[in-house]
This record gives sequence, C-alpha cells and structure tokens, in this order.
Amino acid sequence: MAIHINGVFNNNLINSIKSCKVLVVGAGGIGCELLKNLVLTGFEDIEVIDLDTIDVSNLNRQFLFQKQHVGKSKSQVARESALRFNPKSNIVSYHDSIISPEYGVSFYKRFTLVMNALDNRTARNHVNRMCLAANIPLIESGSSGYLGQVTVIQKGLTECYECQPKPVQKTFPGCTIRNTPSEPIHCIVWSKHLFNQLFGETDDDEDVSPDAADPEQVGEAGKNALASESNDKGNVNRVSTRMWASSRNYDPKKIFHKLFHDDIQYLLSMDKLWQKRRPPIPLKWDDFIEDESCTSSKDDLIKDQRPWSLAHCREVFSKSIDDLKKKLNALKEGDHLVWDKDDDSSMDFVTACSNIRAYIFGIQQKTRFDVKSMAGNIIPAIATTNAIVAGLIVLQGIKILQEKMNECKTIYLNRKPNPRKRLLVPCVLDKPNPKCYVCSEKPEVAVQLNVEEMTVKTLEEKVLKGGLNMVAPDAVVDGTGTILISSEPGETDANNDKILKDFNIIDGTRLSCDDFLQNYNLLVTILHSKEVEGEFKIVGDHEKLKKEQEEAFNKKEQNGKAETAVPGGSKDGFASIVDDDDDLVCLDDSDVRIEEAKKRKSEPEPSEVSKTKKIKLDSEHEIISI
Repeated sequence: MAIHINGVFNNNLINSIKSCKVLVVGAGGIGCELLKNLVLTGFEDIEVIDLDTIDVSNLNRQFLFQKQHVGKSKSQVARESALRFNPKSNIVSYHDSIISPEYGVSFYKRFTLVMNALDNRTARNHVNRMCLAANIPLIESGSSGYLGQVTVIQKGLTECYECQPKPVQKTFPGCTIRNTPSEPIHCIVWSKHLFNQLFGETDDDEDVSPDAADPEQVGEAGKNALASESNDKGNVNRVSTRMWASSRNYDPKKIFHKLFHDDIQYLLSMDKLWQKRRPPIPLKWDDFIEDESCTSSKDDLIKDQRPWSLAHCREVFSKSIDDLKKKLNALKEGDHLVWDKDDDSSMDFVTACSNIRAYIFGIQQKTRFDVKSMAGNIIPAIATTNAIVAGLIVLQGIKILQEKMNECKTIYLNRKPNPRKRLLVPCVLDKPNPKCYVCSEKPEVAVQLNVEEMTVKTLEEKVLKGGLNMVAPDAVVDGTGTILISSEPGETDANNDKILKDFNIIDGTRLSCDDFLQNYNLLVTILHSKEVEGEFKIVGDHEKLKKEQEEAFNKKEQNGKAETAVPGGSKDGFASIVDDDDDLVCLDDSDVRIEEAKKRKSEPEPSEVSKTKKIKLDSEHEIISI
C-alpha cells in the first residue's frame, strides 16, 4: 500500500515524521488503530510493547488480529499486520511488561515520542514517571464505551498523569457481603469469594460465612450467646466453608444446603439485622419450581442474555461444581484454580450462586452476560471510539513534532453532541500541580498510618508499591540514616516483620524514599493515627489534612448528642458501613472518573463551560465475548 503524504504535509514535517522514533505502549484496541495510523501517516521508526496474548474476545475490535492469531503475542502480530500497510516502516516488537527493569530511563531517552494505549493504572503511572525522568513527551489516552480522551504530558509544562488523585477502587464492608447484601454486585463478590474458598487460593478476608461480629447486631460479649441461640432456633450446624475444600468433599447438594439453607437460618437468628430489612428466605434443594416466564430456553435472546430460572441455576450450580472438581483434581497436589471470566465452568458457578443468593435476599437477578460484566470489571469497548482516539493521538503527536506544544489540547470524546453539536471537546492543557508528589520540584507526600501496628513489609508492599506506585523502592529514616527498606535482594529482609515503632518511627518522622528504576525520589512524612480508615491514607497536602481534622473534630463536638441518637453513631445510619475495617474489595463497573470540568475550552463560551465534563479514563476496557 503506497503512502501519499507529500500533498498533505510540508517537507520539514515529512522529514520530522520519518525520522521520529516512537514508542507505542500497548497493542490492544487503541494500540491496533494507533499502529495503523502511524504507518499510514509516514512514521517509519516504531517500537511497540505489550505483555498480553491474543484472545478470541479481542477479534471484534482489534482488527490487526485474526482467528489464527489467538494465543500469539499481541505486539508481534500487530507488528506483522501493520507492516502490510507500509512495508518501509521499521517496527520492533517486545512481548514483555513495560515495568520490567530492562526498560529504564536510558531506554525511554531513545525516543522522540511515547504514546500510551494501556488498559491499567499501574502501567500508566510507571510510564508517566519514566517519561518525566527522561523528559520525553507522553501522549496519554483512554476509551470506555462511547467515551474517550487524549491528552499530552510534558515535564514542567503540563499536568502529569498523577497530578490529580484517582478514585479509589470501590469496596464493601465484609458484613455487608456476608450478612446483608442489597445489590447484585454484593452477591457476585460473595460468589467469587466462595469460588476461591472451594477451588482457589483462600484468603482470610474472603470468608463467605455469616459474620457473627456484625456491628449492627450485637457487641463482643453477645457473640457466644448468639451462636447458641442460633442453634436453638434453627438447629444450624456451623460448618466452615473451608472444610469442604480441605476435605475435597464437593457434594453439590450438601454445599447447597450449607450455603443457602443453614447459613441463612443462622442469619435469621440475628434478629436486629432484619428489623428494617426484608429477611432472607432459606432454600432447600427440592424447593425449586420451574418458572415458565423465566427460563433458559428463550430463543429470542442471545444465550448469555437469557434469564435463568431458579431450577436452571440449581442445575448449573451442580454441573459447574462437578466440572471444577475435575479440573482441580487434574492439578498437582497443592495447586489451585484461579477464577477466570472466560472459563465457562467458573463463570457458570458464579452466575448460578449469585442469582440463587439474590433470590434469597430479594435482590434482582442478573443474566450471565450482566454477571460477567460486573464480575470481570468489563465495559463494552467500541471499535469506533478506539479509532477516533487513535487518530487524535497522532494529531497531537504531529503538533509536538512541529514544536507547537502550545496548540496541544486535552480532547474529550462525548457520548452525544454538546449544545454546539460537537462530539469532540478540546480543552487547554492544565499546568503542573505544584503539590503533585510525582512531578513537582521537591516531591513530598504525607501518609497516615498506625506506626504501632504496621510492619516494614506492609509499608513496602502496600504503601510504597501499592499506594505510591513505586517498583523497587528504597527507604531511609531521616535523622538516623537507618536503612529501612532496600531494593537490593536480602539486604533488609530481617526488617520485614518488625513494627515501624521498633525503628523509632513516630508521628512526624520522615522517610527519604527513592526508586532507582523510575529515577524517582520522594520524601514521605509519617502521620501516626490509631483511627486511620483502612491500613493507611495518602495525604497530598499535610496542612489541608490538619485543617480537615480540626473541622471534623469541631463538627463532632457540636453534633455529638444528635449523632449518638442513631444506631452506629451516624445521622444517616451508615456508620457501620463507613467505619467497618473488614472491607472486601470488589470490582466496580467502570474505572472511569467523571467530574465537573475545571478546564477552559479552546473557544470558551461561558454558557457551555459549566456543562463540560472532565473525563479521566483509566482503561481501554475489555469487551465481553458472546
């Protein structure tokens, strides 16, 4: 295929395009469109990296892939397919993770432009920091259904990817999941935890049995009496779900009776839970009656979108357990299954369990299609959206090559036209956030935690790596020079299980942290608190936190009497949800943040600015295969 760009661009730009060295990170929905656009525009020096292999569900929108490519490397097949559009292009592919140590700052400095087509926040954070360290322009992008976004990140000139806080993953208290579900997602999360307890790698935070310590029910002193009372009322045999897994006794009828009858009877004995709620209805194996209006045999719907009757749920429950038992027995001793939305048996098990539990609690039941969307954190991807986003990426790249950074924009693709009949809304790039703990001149952040309970290993894994997005952190205690954490293997392993307090870390202690791979330094101030929500809280602005704490304390003093009049210590009665520290993480429908825009449009019209939405897309989501 011939490339005709001479009549479109001037000679200087054509030469810039041909000599430009581009790194494309991601070869999925946006990445496929982007590679095609780059080679057709005349870019001849491209490198692409992607860790994934091609799945059947990719084929409806990632057009560089075909059925015979399933199971092969995305980056390698994308390279081969893109070369057909322009054989003159030199494309290098890497089947690897962009976070690997081999791709350090020197690797990034080889490129003129970096273009992100990623589907996860961790990799985005990392590429953002590497481009800042290498001082290379980064074009960030994302899509979610009909929504899309493209923006440009340049050190010192624009906001970086981490300048504004991202929404935290949605969580639900353990007592809600185990005792009082009220939404379909609660039942789905419960069912995934059940899968892990029976067939997977169990976790203490994934217990599915009723929680006798529910703060809505009774105090600590009443737990033994409650257990005794429940047995008297319901003759309940309190068998741990884990017992079934340890004994490999996968009898569908016995498991069904335990989960959907005995455990429900036990919950009914917790009277206070049902004073303002509809009580659940225990079920037995033979209680099911086929509902002709809700049957799996409807022919006018796609298979996964047909509603299941309770009788069909029971059949699928039994069959999926048998299938999963066979798969587990085929593994080596000590191995376990991993839940996968694309595994039919795993998906059937979660769909059947969640719908039976939903019926018991009077919650709307969902089709297999809906359960897969919610359980797999899936938002349908649209090929047209990806194509538009990829085109915008290249247009922004051309502006950078023309040294017209001042003309680059953040561009939002809307679901429907705005009042001016525009689907694409350009906004002026924001300047860097002076308090950003990544791109400011002196990166600094405060972390609120309990120094009397947190171990050094937890600080490393959950705070520095999980919360502050470091890859291989080092941490030294300011003042004493004590090496708390080292990225050198084995150097500080002896510190792992020690408490922070053991190293004289107190409220106000500062840690000098750095990540050699990211060429990133950060000063972390420790704020000791015994009442921090969760294990820790990252605070970008220490003074702002102090002010918020003072205001909250004053408000509590003023409203103390009113608050104590409500069970749980809250005017709205939700304190038991907010304050419960036994949170279970669930995947929300979307990883999209939509907030009121603070940006100014290229062609400002006061009547429209207030209506504009600022869309931060953290993924190019995966579509469900039907």
